[in-house]
Amino acid sequence: MKLLQFGAGNIGRSFIGQLFARAGWAVTFVDIDEQIVAELNRRRCYPVIIKHPDGREERIEVTGVDAINGTDRKSVIEAVRSADLIATSVGTGALPRVSEMVAEGLQLRRSSVSIILAENIRNGATVVRQQLQRHLPHDSAVLSRTGVVETSIGKMVPLMTEDDREADPLQVFAEPYNTLILDRLGFRGPVPAVAGITAVDNITAYVDRKLFVHNMGHAACAYLGYRENPDLLFLWQALEMESVQRTVRAAMQQSAAALARTYPNDLDPEGLEEHINDLLSRFANRSLGDTVYRVGRDLPRKLHKSDRMLGAMLLAQRMECAYDRIMEATAAALRFRARDESGQLYPSDQRFLEQDLPRGITHVLHSVCELDPADPVENELLSRLSHSLDV
Repeated sequence: MKLLQFGAGNIGRSFIGQLFARAGWAVTFVDIDEQIVAELNRRRCYPVIIKHPDGREERIEVTGVDAINGTDRKSVIEAVRSADLIATSVGTGALPRVSEMVAEGLQLRRSSVSIILAENIRNGATVVRQQLQRHLPHDSAVLSRTGVVETSIGKMVPLMTEDDREADPLQVFAEPYNTLILDRLGFRGPVPAVAGITAVDNITAYVDRKLFVHNMGHAACAYLGYRENPDLLFLWQALEMESVQRTVRAAMQQSAAALARTYPNDLDPEGLEEHINDLLSRFANRSLGDTVYRVGRDLPRKLHKSDRMLGAMLLAQRMECAYDRIMEATAAALRFRARDESGQLYPSDQRFLEQDLPRGITHVLHSVCELDPADPVENELLSRLSHSLDV
């Protein structure tokens, strides 16, 4: 069986490629990094270094792999034609280009195939189907035999330094967590029998769980930790503060309560509480090397109504659940000024702090968060935040 994996980055290699290669699949990566492609074709293997919370490192050798340069259009299209399964982990910016080549390859196929989207985007199947359709004849039957499988990617990738990459350009670090949650109903044909795959019938519930519990809680750690001590470097240091961990846990529990009401047949309170406990333990993994700056940066995106902070509050508002702890973390986000190793703000944060924040909370809620006063639920949140947040 052959997997064609678009994207040979951290998730592509440490997660998707690793799962399928270790299950006996032949994995071909598509990437535009010439060094990575050349090394994969020369060595036909790569190491994954598992960073355990106790500081222990475990080395896994992933074998049976090769690669195609993403600029080699002809080879990529042929690989799409012959693959048994396709997966992507390229980011939303590169998906349109990938979709164009995939559409060409799909037209050469006679058999059905499924595409796993390891992208962490909401409604990803709809987005990709629309992108594919732009490059297919209007009367084409290609999409009817193409499965598009959404996922919830919960795996966190430890930071790698330039020295790490220079030591071995193919090595990639990973945390022990190795579960790929995906949409059972998105497949054309059976779900692959691969250890680590968990297929669910309502992927939206798990995508929302990832965004509003995992991502929201992760960011809340950074914002609340920075509030307590602007000199903090690592996320684990924030979680060592009892006040930070207590508020982060409470915020995650508020999101969980709203999710349990939204998806009562998929997410139960006990399971969500276990998930929160697991996440807090994983966030505190020192071996990840995750920084307060990296986790909290890009405020305009993370404060948008469709993202982790306001998105969680809107869900709670709709479900008539409390969200004051999430609001507290959001207030801390408005005072987040963490800088990188060279002392620089993230570019979008600098623009936000210089151009948007000085214009006041009303401007931020309307123009950055894009809350719509014509929507009753959004207007209620807008009103509450306007009176509770201070820039």
